[in-house]
Amino acid sequence: MEAASDLSAGMRQRWLWMAVAMQDIRLRYRGSILGPFWLTTSTAVMVVAMGLVYSRLFRMEITHYLPYLTFGLIAWQFISTVINEGCQTFLSVQAVILQVPLPFSIHAYRNVWRNVLVMAHNLVILPPVMWYFDVPISWHTLWVVPGFLVLCINGVWVSILFGMISARFRDVPPIVTNFVMVIFFVTPIFWSADSLGKAKTYIELNPLFAAVDIVRAPLLGTDFSPYSWPIMLAFTIGCSALSFFLFARFRSRITFWI
Repeated sequence: MEAASDLSAGMRQRWLWMAVAMQDIRLRYRGSILGPFWLTTSTAVMVVAMGLVYSRLFRMEITHYLPYLTFGLIAWQFISTVINEGCQTFLSVQAVILQVPLPFSIHAYRNVWRNVLVMAHNLVILPPVMWYFDVPISWHTLWVVPGFLVLCINGVWVSILFGMISARFRDVPPIVTNFVMVIFFVTPIFWSADSLGKAKTYIELNPLFAAVDIVRAPLLGTDFSPYSWPIMLAFTIGCSALSFFLFARFRSRITFWI
């Protein structure tokens, strides 16, 4: 099947999309003194500002709230950026697609890897926060590795699926951007699901909360929500299958759509 061959060929050429993703970062911050570390600085400022205000607003101890906020924001920034930039997976490389016969999946892998590199710069914030607020580190912390791998897998299908839909319907990117913004406020990123009381169960069924939880809980040294991993695994398998089906069905039309 051509779709499977495309995904396989793209993965074999990982040297290409890794190099191009690195070049994207360099071009984005060309001429800047701090370069990508401007993202680290902006994230740190946001964490401190929101931590001081919302810890009082939600009446939470800042020693517990600020690590919760920090880990949640870093995870959310990766997720939301992959989704938003996933809409531009094929549109942003129109000239390349029209001139160079490359597997389409390379552009999806490129989007995910670029945001992994961006997230790596934000991870500089984690050690000081974990040290200053005495966040426990144990074998449970290693769960962050499979959690992050699952997020990357979801990033690939998001980039392919949203990239195809956006290439066909140009109204999709702004719709997705606005939708992601709304989801940020209704998902327990900077507020705790415990504050909802009995309604906590319903918000924990949100797949985007599960995506954040499987990364944040190990870093905090707390237990996962009981629904997070089952929901995330089911969501990953189901959406990956749907994306693959549509990719196999419409892959040949991407060039014409862009």
